[in-house]
Amino acid sequence: MKRTRCEGEEELETNTNSKEICELCKLSDDCPSKYGEKITLKHHNLTVHYFCLLMSSGVYQRGDEDEGIYGFLVEDIKREIRRSSRLACTVCKKKGASVGCNIKSCRKVVHLPCGIQEQFIFQFTGQFPSFCREHCPTQTNSQPSCPSTPLSCSICLEFVEPVLSYTVLKCPCCHSSWFHRDCVQHQAYSAALFFFRCTICNNKDKFQQEMLRMGIHIPERDASWELEENAYGELLQVYQRCDALKCISHKGRKYSTQEGKWEILRCNFCGSNGTHRKCASLKLFETKWVCDVCRPAANGNGKRIIYCLVLLFCVSPPSGTKEMRRLLKRRKSSLHSVVCKRSSLQRNTPGEILHTLASQISKHQFMSVVVRKDGVFKAALELLRQADFDPHHSLKVTFPDDEEQTNDMNNGNLQRFPRLLIQDLQNSVLFEGPENKKNLALNSQAVQEDFYFDAGCIIALSLIHGGPPLGFFSEALYKCLFNFPRDSHLTVEDMGESLCAAKVRKIRDAQSVKDLKKAVSSASDYLEVAGCLRQINSLSDKQPLVKDIVNFHLVTRMQLPLKRFRDGLNTLGLFEHIQMFPEIFSDLFCYPPAKISAHTMANLFFVQFSDNEEKKKKEIITEGFWRQYLHDCEEGRCATSLEDILIFATSKDIVPAMGFNPNPSVSFVHSLSSVGTVPERQPCYNKIVLPVATTYEIFKKHLEYAVCQYTLMQTI
Repeated sequence: MKRTRCEGEEELETNTNSKEICELCKLSDDCPSKYGEKITLKHHNLTVHYFCLLMSSGVYQRGDEDEGIYGFLVEDIKREIRRSSRLACTVCKKKGASVGCNIKSCRKVVHLPCGIQEQFIFQFTGQFPSFCREHCPTQTNSQPSCPSTPLSCSICLEFVEPVLSYTVLKCPCCHSSWFHRDCVQHQAYSAALFFFRCTICNNKDKFQQEMLRMGIHIPERDASWELEENAYGELLQVYQRCDALKCISHKGRKYSTQEGKWEILRCNFCGSNGTHRKCASLKLFETKWVCDVCRPAANGNGKRIIYCLVLLFCVSPPSGTKEMRRLLKRRKSSLHSVVCKRSSLQRNTPGEILHTLASQISKHQFMSVVVRKDGVFKAALELLRQADFDPHHSLKVTFPDDEEQTNDMNNGNLQRFPRLLIQDLQNSVLFEGPENKKNLALNSQAVQEDFYFDAGCIIALSLIHGGPPLGFFSEALYKCLFNFPRDSHLTVEDMGESLCAAKVRKIRDAQSVKDLKKAVSSASDYLEVAGCLRQINSLSDKQPLVKDIVNFHLVTRMQLPLKRFRDGLNTLGLFEHIQMFPEIFSDLFCYPPAKISAHTMANLFFVQFSDNEEKKKKEIITEGFWRQYLHDCEEGRCATSLEDILIFATSKDIVPAMGFNPNPSVSFVHSLSSVGTVPERQPCYNKIVLPVATTYEIFKKHLEYAVCQYTLMQTI
């Protein structure tokens, strides 16, 4: 996956000679906000715009950040230049078009500047897709009422026509902030990732997501005004002047002592006015003073203002400009993000989010999956390796015993396939550790074959296609992937039961310097590879050493597998949504689902009664038989299990991670004779139709027969 610029630098020269021509777009323009930095590798006689490189369809960052151009290897760039030299731009008709529409059926290719002119949308996230005018994402106006006119851009304050288009965008939250595309792009380039937000409602998270979707580039750096040298130096200056109407200090208004009658006190509210104790007739024990400007506020709402100031400046000012800026940022971001997350969590569950992501899947386009004797994992890999693979297509799964594929059989296979796939995946070489507490394993072949990306993609597809919860991730793996819980630390126990972990435990448990040195010596080979081998002088060296080893083992050495695993998990946008709500997804990944019980089964199925009172009375009796039968199944007094009944009704033996859609239900059928009284299944609606029975024995006999017959047919 492509990445935006990081700090690594090699022999790059940015914004060099304006006459240098970009090898991809053939322009010499040097406009970082529009085309990205213009970068020249003099040794290779190569100049490109960074955005031209990011958006090119045939080149990816395969190197480290300090190789080539921020990870784009020189040979890959030249290969892309040769590839694009054979393609004619749809707009200018000249050769060298390197950017293609992300929709596979669309054949439009353009130079980046031509794409901007032709209203292409370039998304600076994920795989950095590009979309032509016909296939680009659009905004919808969720407020049908006409806005008051004339309307102005909330950034430049010039007139903007309140009609959504390529050049006119709006905030997805407040519905009252409209702006020109160029204005919001200039604002994003200036404010960057931390400060870029809606100018009206101040929303940051949803606003940034929407702007990224609509092709606005948000630099991953500090705001431009924060990068100015000594930008916040004035924050460190303390006001030192007596502003009394008549200053009686014989050494002047700026004279001040550490204590005593000539000490200058600053206003408790504004801090912008001061006075000598003597000039304001203040006693030595008095530490608070309010200036004439703030006194009316102090007399009215003084307590409220003081309370707000205490909340904002609850600690003493730190020393140094950088520290001050860091603290101010932390306060602002934490206060803002907590409010947004709480309101979001009240409206979202993992099932709702997965259902939203599943809406991207087409019900009319299919990808075939043929499961042969070599297993479901191999079949999934073959699917991902297909040249026309598209995660937005539905799956059509065929097992070896499927002689004739029917809709009902495919529905069952769609539930069976993800379940078997997740089982195979957690038992593969990609994971290690005890059952239900797996970590990623480092496997060189898996790195070469890019299996970690495949594993993440498989998990994303499984969850979004209605697969079961995972439940086998260790908490350490979940933290490494999603940084949750945020304030927790990795420990030796998170390393599992490997030989390396045993050596680290000996270091951790050493009670003397001698034992510590001995434990370090026995693990010296691994410590040297990890870059953690150091001289031990006291027991105080133990804790930082153990911390460094654990971080190396679980994070540093696993950087590439973790990154590729995240990239795969972001299929259909899953990783980004989990990263927004890691706390509500942790149970789905880290804890196996509880065994189904009669009580949960009864609550899972909604009972639909008839409107007719006579029929409803009989149905209530039958509903009692249904609950009793579930209880007997749980106690083992029936030939079927609760899982068999769930499969009979829904084709699933476990509640999917996204839940059921529609919710499972029970309805009733009234029959005048004993013929045709066998319960029926409607798996497309997750429904079971029960015949009204007069006794529990008759009800049990018919339901048991129907479920057993279906189970037997599935095993043949």
